[in-house]
Amino acid sequence: MAEERSPILSSIKNIFSIPDLRNRVLFMLGLLAVYRLGAFIPTPGINNAALEALFQAQAGTIFGFLDIFSGGNLRRFSIFALGIMPYITASIILQLATVVVPYLEKLSKEGELGRRKITQYTRYLTVGLTLFQAFMTAIALEKSGGGSGQQIVFDPGWHFRFMVMITLTTGTAFIMWVGEQITERGIGNGISLIIFAGIVVGLPHAIHEIMIFLQQRTWSLFQVLLLLIVMILTVAAVVFVERGQRKIPVQYAKRVVGRKVYGGQATHLPLRVNSGGVIPVIFAASIVSIPATMGTVVPFMKSLSSQLAQGMPLYNLLYVAGIIFFCFFYVSIIFNPMEVADNIRKYGGYIPGIRPGKRTAEFIDRVLSRLTLAGAIYLVLVCLLPEFLMTGFKIQPIPFIGPKIDDFLNSTGLSWITTGLGVTFYFGGTSLLIVVGVAMDTVQQVESQLIMRHYDGFLKKGRIRGRRG
Repeated sequence: MAEERSPILSSIKNIFSIPDLRNRVLFMLGLLAVYRLGAFIPTPGINNAALEALFQAQAGTIFGFLDIFSGGNLRRFSIFALGIMPYITASIILQLATVVVPYLEKLSKEGELGRRKITQYTRYLTVGLTLFQAFMTAIALEKSGGGSGQQIVFDPGWHFRFMVMITLTTGTAFIMWVGEQITERGIGNGISLIIFAGIVVGLPHAIHEIMIFLQQRTWSLFQVLLLLIVMILTVAAVVFVERGQRKIPVQYAKRVVGRKVYGGQATHLPLRVNSGGVIPVIFAASIVSIPATMGTVVPFMKSLSSQLAQGMPLYNLLYVAGIIFFCFFYVSIIFNPMEVADNIRKYGGYIPGIRPGKRTAEFIDRVLSRLTLAGAIYLVLVCLLPEFLMTGFKIQPIPFIGPKIDDFLNSTGLSWITTGLGVTFYFGGTSLLIVVGVAMDTVQQVESQLIMRHYDGFLKKGRIRGRRG
């Protein structure tokens, strides 16, 4: 009776009752603990107080964006300051290169051996990118000053630059190794779990800040409950859409090979609503934050950087356009309808009512385009909602109509639309997508291990599906 009342506790008990699964989970937690321990080992030669003042002065630039993925390591400038982003960048570059470079495309089709070769190239590219980023970071720190006018680097020079390059490259290489070990010997995707741990570890501090914020504001109980409902509904919507998929029915004809009959079964081709995942948001946010970052060091770009601050019309316009563009671009790179149609025809399959070959590819492409558009709109809404809660929509800079609308909102008591609620919504768009997606994938893998050993899943009424269905 107790197990029926608490299926989640029962499943957790089953996890630790299986030696192999228990070892995998403990191995994963142990390496994540080592990663978090290294996050508090500082890089020598840095004035941490001046660096913190610099980050507060450059809120909204690419440094704050990268700090999310490093788990706060960049703000502290620890040995893991660059985090896992160079590895992610190298992986994306290699993934895109397999489409345009014939040699890499050939390797991608050679199975396990080709995959290992591409992984090796990804590691080499990661080291190269990390060395370059570490060098540029050291130069930027030498030329920058904290908000109080203090020098960030105690003793600038080539010895400091070489020390930073060696320290940060070693740290990123170690994180890359930790992620690969978690993927191979633990549970879940190691790289994703490292980013997940870096984001979630700041949740208690974020909750404390929100409580202080609510105490300082004279909000009614209804307003607080409304804010909590909006946050919960946002998370629920992300879970719902990330699980959503369009199943295209596929029928396979029967084949007789010797005395055995193969095929004849009906299956489906699952197409996710958000096929691009969080990659389009990362690309769009990185590009939009570059001018704001350049404005801090290049004088003539300061006016442009002010127009690209969070909540400004130009920022929102470019951010939305970037998300939609990269959704279609990235999906076109990772999914080839013609190749899928050829594989279906090769194995004797067809979509009912659709001719095999070119017609099938056109049908799949049409369905995928509609899903991609829906997924892009979903990403835009998820990413803009936290922006609205924090800064609002600055409509006054819009020519002709902006000042009039702003005056109307101020006269009707709706000025919070342009000023925002001042809420620090810790799980912003990118963070929220990563946390929910990684959690769902990890739960799916744990549940798959339990099902293989004839244990009930986390939910007895229905199986939890991850982002891949």
